[in-house]
Amino acid sequence: MKQHNSRSVSSGETRRDFLKKTAAVVVGGYIASPFAQGQGGRGISIVLDSSDPTLSQPPVQWALQQLQDSFSAKGSSSQIRNSLEHVPAGEETIVVARPGSALGRPLLDQARLGIADSPESLSLARGRAGNRSTLLVSGSDMRGLVYGLLEVADQVTHADNALAALRGVKNISESPANSVRSVTRYFVSEVEDKSWYNDKSFWQPYLSMLVAQRFNRFSMAFGLGYNRPRDVHDAYFYFTYPFLFSVPGYNVRVGKLQDEERDRNFVMLRWLSEEVTARGLDFQVALWTHAYQWIDSPKANYVIEGLTRENHSAYCRDALQKLLEEVPAIKGITLRAHSESGIPEGSYDFWQAVFDGIKRAGRVVEIDIHSKGIEHKLLKMALDTGNPVKVSPKYWAEHMGLPYHQASIRDMERKPRRGERGRVETERRFTRYGYGDYLREDRRYGVLYRIWPGTQRYLLWGDPAMAAGYGRYAHFCGSDGLELSEPLSFKGRLGSGLAGGRDAYADASLRPRYDWEKYAYTYRLWGRLLYNPDASPESWRRQLKTEFGPASKHCENALAHASRVLPLITVAHNPSASNNSYWPEIYTNMSIVAEDVSPPYRDTPSPRRFGNVSPLDPELFSSIDEFADEVVEGSRSGRYSPLEVARWLENDAVAAERHLDKAGRARGVAFRRLEIDVGAQIGLGHFFARKLRAGVAYALYERTKDRGILEKAVKHYRLARDAWKQIIKKTEGVYVDDITYGLVPKLRGHWKDRLPAIEQDLAAMERILGEPVTTSGSVSGVRSLPARVDLEALFAAVHVQRPRCGHLPPASFRRGEKVAIEMSLESGYEVARVRLRYRHANQAEAYQVEEMPVKGGRYLKEIPGRYTDSPYPLVYFFELFDRHGEAWMYPGFGGDLMKQPYFVVRQA
Repeated sequence: MKQHNSRSVSSGETRRDFLKKTAAVVVGGYIASPFAQGQGGRGISIVLDSSDPTLSQPPVQWALQQLQDSFSAKGSSSQIRNSLEHVPAGEETIVVARPGSALGRPLLDQARLGIADSPESLSLARGRAGNRSTLLVSGSDMRGLVYGLLEVADQVTHADNALAALRGVKNISESPANSVRSVTRYFVSEVEDKSWYNDKSFWQPYLSMLVAQRFNRFSMAFGLGYNRPRDVHDAYFYFTYPFLFSVPGYNVRVGKLQDEERDRNFVMLRWLSEEVTARGLDFQVALWTHAYQWIDSPKANYVIEGLTRENHSAYCRDALQKLLEEVPAIKGITLRAHSESGIPEGSYDFWQAVFDGIKRAGRVVEIDIHSKGIEHKLLKMALDTGNPVKVSPKYWAEHMGLPYHQASIRDMERKPRRGERGRVETERRFTRYGYGDYLREDRRYGVLYRIWPGTQRYLLWGDPAMAAGYGRYAHFCGSDGLELSEPLSFKGRLGSGLAGGRDAYADASLRPRYDWEKYAYTYRLWGRLLYNPDASPESWRRQLKTEFGPASKHCENALAHASRVLPLITVAHNPSASNNSYWPEIYTNMSIVAEDVSPPYRDTPSPRRFGNVSPLDPELFSSIDEFADEVVEGSRSGRYSPLEVARWLENDAVAAERHLDKAGRARGVAFRRLEIDVGAQIGLGHFFARKLRAGVAYALYERTKDRGILEKAVKHYRLARDAWKQIIKKTEGVYVDDITYGLVPKLRGHWKDRLPAIEQDLAAMERILGEPVTTSGSVSGVRSLPARVDLEALFAAVHVQRPRCGHLPPASFRRGEKVAIEMSLESGYEVARVRLRYRHANQAEAYQVEEMPVKGGRYLKEIPGRYTDSPYPLVYFFELFDRHGEAWMYPGFGGDLMKQPYFVVRQA
């Protein structure tokens, strides 16, 4: 195998030289702004524990250089020293040492800080070494040291003065909440992705940013340009191996691809792997497609030559072995192993060959298998290689929802469709869009969640509360963590790539140099709050202060509230779990009035119209039609209603407006980008809130034929239409007219393209309002609203103060033994009844529902031992019903909707 050094192919300079040169401009993944201009100062000594070999590892040395470069950018010099005795009097001193060392332990003791034994933990501690005021940077291992050094560098970067920044470093001790914090970048378009893939100046600051924000894994993904190998236009990297190298013994190549370009692709991948590893990140390669023939694809730009059914599996085995041998920095391989990979269901011999290729590489390589349709037989085959195995379910289907895991998946995912039984992938449909049945307590594989790029593809996102929520629940039931499909994932997918890059700005003044720079704050929140959900707000606010100065607080709050709109509507009203259909960011309208002849969403219950759309979590949320039935029947289920969701959306939109208005004095391109994207999300919040109200009013009108209710529906729909017009006003001329994530209209275009369908549906509702009045008594089946229903109060969805509940979940349970559940209410409050809803942490199952007897003011129920005799944890929550037909759930979401709305008990 050829040996490659660390010199840049393009310039001949070393990686260290390159980083030294660029760090003064870009540190931690963002460009310093006028608010962080440096001032000179005295020198700084960095004392290393020379007895510890961990400090000589390349990632630690790289992080040390980043720290020194942050000082240089502020006009301060620094010097590496081997002992405290060599530090000149008066110099600011930093000690870099492990916690148990002779240098580190005394300083930690002085600060009364410990450091966890868990991997990747860090401590920063102020104390005195001799007569010197000293800052200790300590880590439990290599990554902990890297994170500690980069934390100090980050604080210096965002300060006016390096010495003042060092003296202001606070004592902290942090450990990761999630063992895997990953980002994946997809190559899906030759037109839009070849430029960044081959650009070393793009990769250097991008990878530095990832590790500075405490991600610990980077995944380079190939072969997800299409859902399956059919109607393929852009096949670049789709079947990946022959785009990288030739495999001895096989005459396999890509037609029209020059050998020189193929070889450059491979050299670039190997260089990328080295750069990732040099920063202390794990390097993952995702191979989503193993098909070599494209069905019904006469326009495919590349075809694979030399493969047959007879040599296909052997070629894949040997190609994967070659990849792992020649790119030794690859720590893991992600595989899509169900039929969408192009490999038919039941092809166990093929997957055995692939696993053999991994095993033949002769080293530890993690196998990460995408969960959809995968049965435990295939997982066992992977485990039998002796390598670590992870299964990676989707978190909230192909979208981004609230931080908790779905209390339930939709019935159409949980149950096989009629007439489709017999196939593994249909029998196991429940694995498509959640954790399925993979959370057995006795599992020998890890579980890693993946946020799919469906809900928020383009507009800015940044909500610390939501990111912290994901940090708390990504390790649900012992799971390993989360992989984020980064912003702009799938841009140009399905052959829709357009020249001009991924940023899609029509206004060239808004374009960042590199596409990821627009989302630097997004990466910061995800990385740091997946690492520590309780991190100090200062860790993200310092970047905002650098970018927005005095307006930073209002910018933070405006973006946070705006960022809650799309995840909430995704959970509460989801016409398709597929990202290939539903794109709420640039929403394709669904009719309230009538089922469309050609509905935009087929992955939704019939009749396919707005009121019948299911929530993505139907256990906790009701559809419009379900809620209308509850109102008319005078009996509530306790689920969150579309009108409550509308109130939440409106509240966030109004809050975002208020803060954005107060931040209006900010200047600069970063603020212009934020102002536009927050403005668009404010419009989306108002639009969906008003359309939900219009939908509820129309559903009630259908049941009552009450003309006054129909007038309310028309009023709210007009307001929704007006909100959409405001989005168009905010985005027209800013973004290109065709933002493409696919070739079909619902995956491309601009907000203005969606207005005609909204106007058409509104006009249909207005025509019904203009028809002659029909009295309710003359129409069969028409019902009246119960007398106690106050329409104005109903639509206002006024928050009702509920009684406080008392409940302490069991610490654990033993399999096969009963579990006692007890709940109480605050003194003086009575309810008509309480029900316990529980199931195993297995989304294939329905909830068990039991009435809870009351005794002495306490509600008691035992989950029987025959039910706990299962390999799964327990999930449960309570339904409470008052004497007036109202109902609610406990524990619920809490005020900011970021709380887990159920209890989980694991086995002892």
